[in-house]
Amino acid sequence: MDKLKTTNTLLLVLVLPVIFYILHLLSFIFVPLIFAMFIALLFMPIMRGMINRNIPKYISLTIVILLILGLMSIIFFIFHISLKEIIQENGTFLQRANSKITYLLKDIETFLGIEKINSGDVMNLGNINLFKNLGISVNIAMRTLSLFIMSLFFSILILAGTFNFQKILNATLIKQKFTSIKIFRQIEKDLQTFIKVKVIISFFTGLGFTLACYFFDVSFPIFWGFLAFSINFIQMIGSIISVILLSLFAFLEIDSTTTLLFFILSISLVQIIMGSILEPVFMGKTFSINVLTIVIMLLFWGFIWGIPGMILSIPLTVFIKIILEQFPKTKIIADFIS
Repeated sequence: MDKLKTTNTLLLVLVLPVIFYILHLLSFIFVPLIFAMFIALLFMPIMRGMINRNIPKYISLTIVILLILGLMSIIFFIFHISLKEIIQENGTFLQRANSKITYLLKDIETFLGIEKINSGDVMNLGNINLFKNLGISVNIAMRTLSLFIMSLFFSILILAGTFNFQKILNATLIKQKFTSIKIFRQIEKDLQTFIKVKVIISFFTGLGFTLACYFFDVSFPIFWGFLAFSINFIQMIGSIISVILLSLFAFLEIDSTTTLLFFILSISLVQIIMGSILEPVFMGKTFSINVLTIVIMLLFWGFIWGIPGMILSIPLTVFIKIILEQFPKTKIIADFIS
């Protein structure tokens, strides 16, 4: 029995890297599939509610699909407005930023007693390879669009009942049907809570950034609000990145030091209230995951799937934690995650 246990452990150690390699290799399938599962979970109560009211399934599915398409259209519309906002700027920000950086460098040179070797513009637009940048932007846009389309397709399949996660759970991990249904309901409820809270918190974070930009007359308020909303889905580091990026941008645009400090204080306060106070309160004890686990999962899933992996890292961790809690031998790992 000891030899068999050792053999199984060794096989598990050998198989896990292969599984993770397959997940990385087939990321173009697994990433939209998992996104689709979360989208389906968000709209599943609406679907069930309509079916319980004796509305035919195909009509319920059509209404839910229209709701999803409507929300996606709103996201693309806001993205279009923010992009248009940047295009209409016509390079005036770059000129102001170039002037401010030049003066800053001169002050540093005077303070350190050194001479500038090369003269000219700090932010020389001639050095920017427009075609290369355009190609990168188009590539990112096409990959994002592909992710949206595949996620929508998989969401429809899941909502239509083609992909039944509860039956898969019953056939693989939890053999007792009643237990598998109970665990599936718990996973569904917890992940629905996570998605709803994260969307609402991210929305008000983005709104707070937009209003702060309008109030302090910082350029591209809609873009910065949309960026704060999007990047806030990356747990822990997303909020820090958005505050740092906007603070650096404001430093180049706001001349008054006092105004700049109040602006940074404003966006930091928005992030603290939303991310550090309200989000943990609404998430509850289910999502009480220690910082070390969050960092490890961010790095791990970021390595496997890139930015989408970092966005999905916490929901996946919650899912793993719920599964591990069901078995006595793995419950200690779930406790460590908490």
